Amino acid sequence: MLSANSLLLQTRRHFFQDCALGLGSIALASLLNEGRVRAEAPPLVNPLAPKKGHHAAKAKHVIFLFMAGGPSQLDLFDYKPKLTALHGKPIPGEFVQGKRFAFMDSFFAKEKPKLLATRRKFAQHGQAGTWVSECLPHIAGIVDDIAVVRSMATNVFNHAPAKIFLNTGSPQAGRPSMGAWATYGIGSEASDLPGFVVLQSGPRGPRGGHPLWSSGFLPTTYQGVPFRSGGEPILNLTRPANVSDERQRQVLDALKELNAVRLADTGDPEIATRISSYEMAYRMQTSAPELIDLGREDRRTLEMYGAQPGKPSFANNCLLARRLVERGVRFVQLYHTDWDHHGSGSENLTTGLDRVCKEVDQPCAALIKDLKRRGLLDETLVIWGGEFGRTPMGEVRDTVGRNHHIDAYTMWLAGGGIRPGLNLGASDELGFAAVEDRVHVHDLQATILHLLGLDHTKLTFRFQGRDFRLTDVHGEVVTKLLA
Repeated sequence: MLSANSLLLQTRRHFFQDCALGLGSIALASLLNEGRVRAEAPPLVNPLAPKKGHHAAKAKHVIFLFMAGGPSQLDLFDYKPKLTALHGKPIPGEFVQGKRFAFMDSFFAKEKPKLLATRRKFAQHGQAGTWVSECLPHIAGIVDDIAVVRSMATNVFNHAPAKIFLNTGSPQAGRPSMGAWATYGIGSEASDLPGFVVLQSGPRGPRGGHPLWSSGFLPTTYQGVPFRSGGEPILNLTRPANVSDERQRQVLDALKELNAVRLADTGDPEIATRISSYEMAYRMQTSAPELIDLGREDRRTLEMYGAQPGKPSFANNCLLARRLVERGVRFVQLYHTDWDHHGSGSENLTTGLDRVCKEVDQPCAALIKDLKRRGLLDETLVIWGGEFGRTPMGEVRDTVGRNHHIDAYTMWLAGGGIRPGLNLGASDELGFAAVEDRVHVHDLQATILHLLGLDHTKLTFRFQGRDFRLTDVHGEVVTKLLA
């Protein structure tokens, strides 16, 4: 080892003569490699660029109004006079034989749960005489523009896995969500916003969290991007005050070149995602603040939604959803929580249901009206519903409530190729099981993809040695829903 004094006597020639690493060879190899890579580097392609589907699409965009927690169809859409007549009586054994429930199994050992009639008044609305309860007066006013499905069914009776199942086709986290599959299949028409945007409201986030809008094993460019409805739309999006636009552009260009070299070497799609995300974030520094500035909307529109600029709410998010699809975003998903009305404290079918219905009723109806008057409803598929429904039996808790139910519940759809004014399917006289035109979650997923121009059996991605799809090995397009 050389001493400090001997190092002072070393010349550059001595250094290269004694250096075992061969720095000159390394430098030469680097120069040769740089020339080779730059000559072979493929042109960068935007992974979110619009693509053609398998057939002509009826919808260009999707807005999914996800009512997290499981709205009670029996108190909102599924009118059951027989249930009222049998209120307080034990449910007949043949209905519950072999069935499983989230919180009621312990009651079966003592006695059969008792049937619970709704306290809500129902009335028929629109040309088709669609039944809607007094809880949703604004939605009752748009029934001729929507299709109500009262025969939904799913497989999973606990919140987080049921939400994941509806969004990804599997109750286990790790699969791509519907929004990810849609943008993977046909890209997005938005050049300065993500293809898949998530908006949240309510007292907490939805159970299941990020896996509900994850890209799973698809490249991460297709995952949902959560937006905030006030302040910075995305945290840390704003450029630091001491960094000029020119300086930021230089940094991004350098990163782009380095990532392009690495992409050419490895072919890793995540590197293409990284390049795309840097560029998207740069463009969003301008587009995102303009997007969430609801003060640009006229007073009539704000009042129609019940939106208040700068105050986060479901109403604001509905208006943001319209602004997003106007700008070409492919898939917008709104989560509004607090629909889990078991009868504990404020989570009940009296005050709790009234409160959450008031939060969503006017904005949902306003969204349909607004899309329609702007000529956007025909190309925008709107979906309303939760991960499951509620039982015809009541739960023994503090107040009035119902348990989770998977055999029959209600969702509604509008626009984007959906037949308006339709009442599809029916449950039995107690509202326990679907008995006519049963629509399983996989059927709904297949129908959504079909309306976007995608064949759910052909939209696949190879992972771990097999081809995966949103609907797994199930699902049929619900042709009766189509206009």
